[in-house]
Amino acid sequence: MYKILDGLRVIEGSAFVAAPLCGMTLSQLGADVIRFDPIGGGLDARRWPLTEDGKSLYWVGLNKGKRSLAIDTRRPEGREIITELITMPGDGNGIFLTNFPVTGWLSYEVLQERREDLIMLNLLGNRDGSSAVDYTVNCAIGIPYATGPAHDDAPVNHSLPAWDAVTGVTAALGIVTADRNRRITGKGQFMKLALSDVAIAMVGNLGHIAEAQINHEDRQTHGNYLYGAFGRDFQTKDKRRVYIVAITQRQWTELCKATGLTERFKHIEPLFEVDLTKEGDRFKARDAIAAVVQEWCAERTLAEVRGAFYATGVCWGAYQTFSQLVAEDSRCSLDNPIFSEVDQPGVGTYLVPGNPIDFEGYERQPPQAAPILGQHTDEILSGVLGMSDGQIGKLRDEGVVAGPVEL
Repeated sequence: MYKILDGLRVIEGSAFVAAPLCGMTLSQLGADVIRFDPIGGGLDARRWPLTEDGKSLYWVGLNKGKRSLAIDTRRPEGREIITELITMPGDGNGIFLTNFPVTGWLSYEVLQERREDLIMLNLLGNRDGSSAVDYTVNCAIGIPYATGPAHDDAPVNHSLPAWDAVTGVTAALGIVTADRNRRITGKGQFMKLALSDVAIAMVGNLGHIAEAQINHEDRQTHGNYLYGAFGRDFQTKDKRRVYIVAITQRQWTELCKATGLTERFKHIEPLFEVDLTKEGDRFKARDAIAAVVQEWCAERTLAEVRGAFYATGVCWGAYQTFSQLVAEDSRCSLDNPIFSEVDQPGVGTYLVPGNPIDFEGYERQPPQAAPILGQHTDEILSGVLGMSDGQIGKLRDEGVVAGPVEL
């Protein structure tokens, strides 16, 4: 966590991945992010994975460092409180992030009546406002038909919500961009960002749309081979698996040297009429190269492979389960300054990452735990909106606000 965005306040009404990730990204850069939720918890309050006690590790993972307000926005009093928070005066205020429907009292037009230079970002599934999530977007953009075993026509989905992740970070960029523009011009901004647009744009950026239009081809499945160069998974003597890549000429040269297979690779070139100094030709001869590399890996344990590749230019990595990642990889440990051990209320103490960017000249602060639902209700009402104890007590008695609430 850093304080580089200190003074910026974002009001967040959100659920699922992309919008909470946007808010958390800004929070870990120092913004004061206030998330509001229904008193009993929102749509994602109990989403898996869960602890044995039923606490959502998903929810705490995406809400680190935020402040939490538990409030009933079905009530006019609750809506007025949220409206006041969103439209508060001040340079760092007047920023609203949401993936909720922005109609009625949450519409930009209504909120802008209270603050003309309001910045608001609305995350959508599809740009026409229809519903979509990462999995329904991903299935439509071609990736699953280019994933999986070679020559298999069945689509293969991946478990990483990649488009949620990219959309969340893109949304954070949109907010800081709009804030910079407001500081220069004095004008607010209403932004819409569709999950499907992010996915389709990235597919275009990676050349898949041009490949379909210019080459009139659909990308075929190639199993775990890296398309267009050499890369594949290999099993070691102790039944571990590694992925070895040779995209650049240097990576290929280093792989040849580290394995001592240079002469055997040379025999492949005349057989397949290829030049293995060219990455495309390495892809053409991938099966022959892989057979040689697999034989080499099968004679060595993972530790021996690691030793052979240590301090060389070979590009490789070991396959790891989540548990192996935590147990074996120093990048996922306190050796990595992005991590700290955080005591998460109701969950326990575990490794929590902060923002992965290193800002020179700014001291990295340890990441903060996610709040208990409604943990900061009174603090926000009094410290931000200036309400008295009597006003807050009345709101609590009437069930407009609550917290902290154990889910």
